[in-house]
Amino acid sequence: MFTQKRQKTWAQRACEAVLTTGPVPQHVAIIMDGNRRFAAKKSLAKSEGHVKGFDKLAETLEWCLDLGISEVTVYAFSIENFKRSADEVACLMELSRQKFAKLLQERDLIHQHGVCVRIIGNISLLPKDLQELLAEAVCMSAHNKRAILNVCFAYTARDDMCMAMQELAVGVKEGDISESLFEKCLYTCHCRNVDLLIRTSGEVRLSDFLLWESSFSCLAFVKVLWPEFSIWHLYAAILHYQRNCSKIQIVRQSYLIERERLQREADFACVVEESNMEKPPNHSGADKSSHPTSFNMPAQKNIQSCVQQYAAEREQRTQAFLACLYRRREDYIKSLLPAHPLMGSKPALSVTLS
Repeated sequence: MFTQKRQKTWAQRACEAVLTTGPVPQHVAIIMDGNRRFAAKKSLAKSEGHVKGFDKLAETLEWCLDLGISEVTVYAFSIENFKRSADEVACLMELSRQKFAKLLQERDLIHQHGVCVRIIGNISLLPKDLQELLAEAVCMSAHNKRAILNVCFAYTARDDMCMAMQELAVGVKEGDISESLFEKCLYTCHCRNVDLLIRTSGEVRLSDFLLWESSFSCLAFVKVLWPEFSIWHLYAAILHYQRNCSKIQIVRQSYLIERERLQREADFACVVEESNMEKPPNHSGADKSSHPTSFNMPAQKNIQSCVQQYAAEREQRTQAFLACLYRRREDYIKSLLPAHPLMGSKPALSVTLS
């Protein structure tokens, strides 16, 4: 996964020194687009274009580590990619097997770099042997803390959001559902906010990648095919981020303040609704001036304490739900581990390029 470290030129070292004096994105997401067009441009087989793309990923991860970028998320394989030709899908699956087998062979290097590998997506859609390799990679690197590599495999944002809603529908009472809880049910729940999202190839679209997570991200669309992506393109994207990050942070903070306000209002509405359900209706009609809501709600001096108590109970319920959800996901990954792990075995054979 990690290439042999290359010596930087004086110009690269100077540029890096300047960039690191400003805010450096801590989480960079990348849509690695253009492998097939690169192959066509160079008169290569599509499979060789994908090999070049994997090699570029390893190189880019080294650049990110050197710059102090501690989390990288890459769009490796979309659920929509299953619609490609059977030969190309088979080639991508085989290439993934080889690369993850090699990663397991280089476990000492992974630990040396302190990289935690996470897989984001519906991996049940993948071949069983590839699921096992992915599970091994996740479990092998789980305790590394220096940097995180999130690999989106068999992933789309819409599928992720649908899965999150299904979890909420069966595990949480209606009044407890919120934006905050929803995003904690996404595959990316343990990730930092995405600071910078880069897409190569010149396409200006997100292709169902991190739609929720990129709401307050700086977007950089680079007019270069992924295998031709260079360290200078990364520097330019970071400079673009530095020019815009303060404005993005202001908007993100405003959003969080508004979200907290809406949550308080929702807690208040739930307290009022529960109070109305608990109190018997008044049939006397004596107090004509009373507003239905104000008549049935608790005394004004107790409202704040009731809302605070409800919020604490809601938080307790949602934390129990999330603990169960995360434990179930962790157990699922562990259940995929093979009886005879690949770690320590010989590397897989190389893919045949047609």
